[in-house]
Amino acid sequence: MAAVARVSLRPRFAATALGGACLQACRGAQTAAAAAPRIKKFAIYRWDPDKTGDKPRMQTYEIDLNKCGPMVLDALIKIKNEMDSTLTFRRSCREGICGSCAMNINGGNTLACTRRIDTDLNKVSKIYPLPHMYVIKDLVPDLSNFYAQYKSIEPYLKKKDESQGGKQQYLQSIEDREKLVITPSLSWLEGFRCTDVIREECPAGVGWAAA
Repeated sequence: MAAVARVSLRPRFAATALGGACLQACRGAQTAAAAAPRIKKFAIYRWDPDKTGDKPRMQTYEIDLNKCGPMVLDALIKIKNEMDSTLTFRRSCREGICGSCAMNINGGNTLACTRRIDTDLNKVSKIYPLPHMYVIKDLVPDLSNFYAQYKSIEPYLKKKDESQGGKQQYLQSIEDREKLVITPSLSWLEGFRCTDVIREECPAGVGWAAA
């Protein structure tokens, strides 16, 4: 009886071993596939006006998308941290709110933190500073004119009696709060990416600051 039991266990053991080998082989193949590099090229506008003799140019960087986050801002941060510390751009919230990382990506004005990387490895992603604005360096536009326009319209609450300033707070109604939001997903803080478009249509106006 014992011999019969031993014989009956052998096929089961062989099947289990075969199944384990197949599973390991499959996992190995998946690991190898995941490890295959996915090289993406980024052509980025470079220019330092303060550097004598420096001229605007496009500089190309290559990134393995397997080792990078999904957003264009992730790629820019990776380039600056690991490849070229001289690359200059603005960033702050990384949540699509502040507008600091507004730039022109593949022909459209958008936010680098909300724009996904085009995963087509045959296409080069091209990144420029916002058009129709002076450039401080690389992808950093000069916002001096924007802030001057913003200041000119004095977009803040004013008390009728300034002598009572600071003695009592003003309550903000729900209706007044809603006036600060243009759409449910777009607040005035996100306006930097629209500034250059409005300026192109109406150069003499205050642009986005009017909102």
